[in-house]
Amino acid sequence: MNKLEGKTILITGGASGIGKIMVRLLLERNAKVIIWDINQEKIDETIAQFSNKGKVFGYHVDVSDIAQIQESAKRVKQEIGIVDVLINNAGIIVGKYFSEHTVSDISKTMEINASAPMHITKVFLDDMMEQNSGHICNIASSGGLVSNPKMSVYAASKWALIGWSDSLRLEMKQLNKKVNVTTIMPYYINTGMFDGVQSKIPILEPEATALTIVKAIEKNKKMLSIPGYIYRFTRFGQAIMSINIFDWFAGDVLGIYKTMEHFTGRKE
Repeated sequence: MNKLEGKTILITGGASGIGKIMVRLLLERNAKVIIWDINQEKIDETIAQFSNKGKVFGYHVDVSDIAQIQESAKRVKQEIGIVDVLINNAGIIVGKYFSEHTVSDISKTMEINASAPMHITKVFLDDMMEQNSGHICNIASSGGLVSNPKMSVYAASKWALIGWSDSLRLEMKQLNKKVNVTTIMPYYINTGMFDGVQSKIPILEPEATALTIVKAIEKNKKMLSIPGYIYRFTRFGQAIMSINIFDWFAGDVLGIYKTMEHFTGRKE
């Protein structure tokens, strides 16, 4: 999607974190922006803050609820029109050992991080295919590339998201549809979601990360890790190293396996 000017763009989780920053960046590019978020107060705040920059709309949606997704999609199409760009950004994390997870922890993480992007894409994809134009950007995680203690279900959800997202890209190519798919795999981002994380690898700044994602959409990037070396390191390292050596390098040298030891997460 080389030019975002005049496009209708929907962002899930668009009322906070990098989602909110992307709302601003897209409005600055003269796009029409639709926010889906579970927090109505933050939706209202975001719209009030950015309404002078362009056309921005908000919908209160729990993306773990398929009925809400389908009903909200109908409203968007009736009230605003066809969505040209979809950014599946909403996500949650439960930072504790798998043995400590509740049934709700597991189901909610998978519903929001893995299933919701599929269901949301499904309700908008037919329109994109019909007009033979569109872009879907899925915000996964480097946690979908590297196993990590205290984020097992989160990692599972993001591994699923990466596999589905890039498969969808290939399907659009096989069907000769000009619907681009971008899969983003960022490292920890300093938005509050990962408060308490301690890392030898620099934690990402939200503004720069959001801008990188928007530019990736503009450049029709297929897959992008942030920073870029994360993807190359993990794929190459896993290919040439035994599991024991990779565990030593990722865990002891880079300290990745200890990053969640002091995790607290965002305090709502």
